[in-house]
Amino acid sequence: MSPKLLGYFTVMTGAETEDDIPLGERKTVTDFCYLLDKSKQLFNGLRDLPQYGHKQWQSYFGRTFDVYTKLWKFQQQHRLFPSLIPHYAITRVWSISETITHFLFHSLRTSETSYLNEAFSFYSAIRQRSYYFQVNKEDRPELVVKKLRYYARYIVVCLLLNKMDLVKVLVKELSEEIEDYTQRFNTEDQLEWNLVLQEVAAFVEADPVVVLNDNNSVVVISNRLQEGSVPPLEQGMVVGQLVLADALIIGNCNNQVKFSELTIDMFRMLQALEREPVNLATQTSKQGTLEPSEKPAKRENPHKYLLYKPTFSQLFTFLSASFKELPANSVLLVYLSATGVFPTGHSDYEGPYDFGGVLTNTNRDVVNGETVQKRNQAQKEMHCLHPGDLFPFTRKPLFVIVDSSNSTAYKSLYFMMSSHCMSLTCALSPLTCPDQSQRGSLFTLFLYSPLLAFSSVCGLNSVRRGLWDRAQEFLRKVYRDIGQMITRSRTIDQAFLQFFGDEFLRLLLIRFVFCSAALRLHKLFRESRSFPESYPELPKQDTVESSLLQKHVLELATMLDVQSLFWDDSLEAY
Repeated sequence: MSPKLLGYFTVMTGAETEDDIPLGERKTVTDFCYLLDKSKQLFNGLRDLPQYGHKQWQSYFGRTFDVYTKLWKFQQQHRLFPSLIPHYAITRVWSISETITHFLFHSLRTSETSYLNEAFSFYSAIRQRSYYFQVNKEDRPELVVKKLRYYARYIVVCLLLNKMDLVKVLVKELSEEIEDYTQRFNTEDQLEWNLVLQEVAAFVEADPVVVLNDNNSVVVISNRLQEGSVPPLEQGMVVGQLVLADALIIGNCNNQVKFSELTIDMFRMLQALEREPVNLATQTSKQGTLEPSEKPAKRENPHKYLLYKPTFSQLFTFLSASFKELPANSVLLVYLSATGVFPTGHSDYEGPYDFGGVLTNTNRDVVNGETVQKRNQAQKEMHCLHPGDLFPFTRKPLFVIVDSSNSTAYKSLYFMMSSHCMSLTCALSPLTCPDQSQRGSLFTLFLYSPLLAFSSVCGLNSVRRGLWDRAQEFLRKVYRDIGQMITRSRTIDQAFLQFFGDEFLRLLLIRFVFCSAALRLHKLFRESRSFPESYPELPKQDTVESSLLQKHVLELATMLDVQSLFWDDSLEAY
């Protein structure tokens, strides 16, 4: 036996020589030590890789994932440690569990559904087998903190998988653990853990409208892309063959509900760019057992970077990496949910850096959700992403969504286009909306769930399940009609059709049109600043102001018994 493995034996069992290990257990211990050492090497290598550039990271992650899967299954099958030293067994399982939870949580920055399912399977096994049960008997606060971190990570995974019922159970358990922790130990992080609890509770309650069963229990609704939810293209319709491959989801909205490094707007856009998994949990032979062979052969969802309050240098690095690795005939989507930065003064020449932009990292005073530059006009905000900053990336197909009080600044990006630019579309939020800053933006809510947003803007707090299902079925018909309006229009800009072949982008464009039409008819939204804009512009008479679409909006309002909130002149004229 090598000195290195012999060292493992000494640490693990307290044995001084190899002969002290029972012969029947010697090979088992040797194999386990090899997997443990290999997993540590790979994990340290993965941790040292840059977060941007997913091709190298994905390959390395796969290797690390396989080794950790083998390690976890190995200790499950052999129950190695309990047969040697029970107390050390628990400590070692804690160590392995914490490392794997940290490792799997590291993958969540892409929100890859297959890894979310693996993480859920693993976290569930830890909870079901009470691996952290002994922690409460130890007089060591650092071990309790590990348990609290496990709960926080488990909750994030469940949020991303839309397992809200389980989230509520875990929040209750976390609350009890935090209360026990604060009573037993007088530590400096008590307020921080209480803040974590408040954040996740607010996040769970962020949806402005709930769907209720007949017994008044809340129904968990998924808003991922589901089979049959995207209207198919008409036979013979010629559209672009572009595919959404990468998405940067950037969030920096002050006072908005968030948990971990995920604002509610980021979460909603994340869900809108995910397909509904066929099985929400990994199919396993035993509950909590990870099966690496079941990872999907190809990615069904676009690769995503979740960037919460990135500095300009971080954002530009991720943009450059995505641009570099973008495959042929693919689209890069950039979603910005951030505070607006407005220029001061007026210059004779207004270029791409003179309209302001959005602030991706807050380091200035914020007044009423808007950043005011206090210094000389010539000194630009360092972390403001200007329209001109995105211009180099228009050399490949680019789809930009801006949800900000200064979204209109990005229309200049379209007007800067030259002969070298590929397909470009900008979907821009209204400049003014009802104050929903804490619960998220109304514009993003429409892109995430049009029915949820429509109900919210009509002042509804709850909708019965049967009515919700009927309204959703009606909206599917509306979506088909909007799709036909876009593809049949003779004046539609070809940029829209270039993106229309991808299901995610098609649904986002359709929801954008519905949002614009609904707000135009709502009595609370009368100024042009209250309507979303797109560049290139949509032909209004064929889409957002179509008499057929206006009729559909009013029919939906009637179905929900809120027709008095909408202008109905168009219905009479139809």
